[in-house]
Amino acid sequence: MPPWAGKNFRLLVSASFITNLGGSGATIAAAYAVIEQGGSATDVGLVAAARTLAMVVFLLVGGAVADRVPRQLVMVVANSANALSQGFFAFLVLTGHPALWQMALLTGIGGAAQAFFSPASQGLLLSTVDGEHAGKAFSVYRLSVNGATIGGAALGGALVAGIGPGWVLAVDATGFAVAAALRSRIEVARAVRDTPSGGILRELHEGWREFVSRSWLWGIVVQFAVVNGVVGACEAVYGPLVAREHLGGAGPWGLALAASGIGTVGGGLLMMRWRPRRILLVGTLAIFPLALPPAALALAPSLGLLVAVMFVAGIAVEVFAVGWMLALHQEIPDEKMARVSAYDWLGSVALTPLAMAAAGPAANAFGRTDALWGSAALVVLLTGAVLVLPDVRRLERRTPEGHVVTADLQVPQPTGQ
Repeated sequence: MPPWAGKNFRLLVSASFITNLGGSGATIAAAYAVIEQGGSATDVGLVAAARTLAMVVFLLVGGAVADRVPRQLVMVVANSANALSQGFFAFLVLTGHPALWQMALLTGIGGAAQAFFSPASQGLLLSTVDGEHAGKAFSVYRLSVNGATIGGAALGGALVAGIGPGWVLAVDATGFAVAAALRSRIEVARAVRDTPSGGILRELHEGWREFVSRSWLWGIVVQFAVVNGVVGACEAVYGPLVAREHLGGAGPWGLALAASGIGTVGGGLLMMRWRPRRILLVGTLAIFPLALPPAALALAPSLGLLVAVMFVAGIAVEVFAVGWMLALHQEIPDEKMARVSAYDWLGSVALTPLAMAAAGPAANAFGRTDALWGSAALVVLLTGAVLVLPDVRRLERRTPEGHVVTADLQVPQPTGQ
């Protein structure tokens, strides 16, 4: 950690590293827990969809609560709920034959907890450092989280293959418990805010008006409702099945997911140097490569080709993510950020449960290869449609003083930190 990183920042980064490390492996473990119980592609999709469905149901409530209750407390409670649900999931897998509904229910509890965690996490990072080091803090945080994703995917795939999914789920549960303990020690002042202007419904209405007033915001969220569904179906359903049939099982698929994580690190390093003026235009163009993973899976490729494709997709994801976060924090008033974030999350994941649940039936009806090619085509078509919106093409990065950034490339000078 650099010298400016104080106790609160260290605790926050450590907790995020731990949960992302365990979560990446647990995603693989959950899929193979269903497969080892004799589950079909449809069953894998249903269990994966349960988490996102629960998140969709509770996201708006989570966004409103995050504006009324200290964010840190919401995050601690959410981590604790995840620890309990994953722990019981692990217990069922290790001691018996869990029913499909039990696995779906426990996964759904984790999704409900995430619905409260995600809006609450907005802005907490910048509360742990002074404004002078905000940019550096964001970079360090992203590199830490992406590094955890890399290690979690690779290690999780290997552990699932070596000791079974139950133990991987148990490790993830322990990680959530440790993260809750770490976050409980963070000492930050509660965000300054006037007395809530009314009930939760009124506050959500205010957030909705803020959301729909910007075409770039709702346009990209609608785009990602489909794109995230495609990515979720590929990573949770099609990818594990293709890996089992053509690549050797969970281990190779874990390496492919790890390659995506390495790509996000590369993308993060790129965005630390490259500061494009039209942040949404560049970010949206970066979504086209997300069509490559489903196309590659349709071809049942060698592990080397799949790893390369996932690496490129990881870079693309990070380029978009940086531009998207900059646009949100630049254009959305801070006092409405949690509620707008809730609508962002809701729209972005609304179709993911349906996509995951429909992945198996779609493969049965059209063939898995055609379903994967169709997924790739949807990414390309929706991304092209978003580029039609003028605000997506024209929105420009501004300095804190409100000036438009004119330089496209700024190389940071050494600071000794």
